[in-house]
Amino acid sequence: MRLLLMGPPGAGKGTQAKVLAERLNIPAVSTGDIFRANVKDETPLGLEAKRFMDAGDYVPDEVTNAMVRDRLSEADAGDGFLLDGYPRTLAQVGTLDDILAEHGHKLDAVVALVADIEVLVDRMSKRAHTDGRTDDSEEVIRHRQDVYAAETKPLLAVYGQRDLLVEVDGVGEIDEVSERVIAALKSLTD
Repeated sequence: MRLLLMGPPGAGKGTQAKVLAERLNIPAVSTGDIFRANVKDETPLGLEAKRFMDAGDYVPDEVTNAMVRDRLSEADAGDGFLLDGYPRTLAQVGTLDDILAEHGHKLDAVVALVADIEVLVDRMSKRAHTDGRTDDSEEVIRHRQDVYAAETKPLLAVYGQRDLLVEVDGVGEIDEVSERVIAALKSLTD
């Protein structure tokens, strides 16, 4: 199965990606993990990404796309994967389509975790406090929600038009949300 996991910051994508990848026996492919691995291994792409990350800038699409292309070419992703954090822009949707076509594959589903913004702001504020992340003020958290709404949420319409989108309530215990996702995927493939 080839899946995308989407949703606003704080919706639980990272947590669900780990749980679902294990249950579906496919690798969870997170762009954050890809960035960190490339930087740690000092790959040419990692060194280039590090320059932007150290400056506090977004890593440009061409670097991100190349890293995702490399990662999806690895043997463990041959039979499926769960992408978390990519694509984030409409341009990246086209690149992902191209990467999949190169391997003779297509997406099976796009799971969008949905939650009320106030629940997400509260969840992220508590997590920032617990983790000691003083830089994650409510203002910063709300800004991240706005950026998601402006740049990434429009991708849901694209995948909806392709009949790949399933929306799942992302609020609740981890296992409850996981069961909702599995049920939604089953309904999509039945």
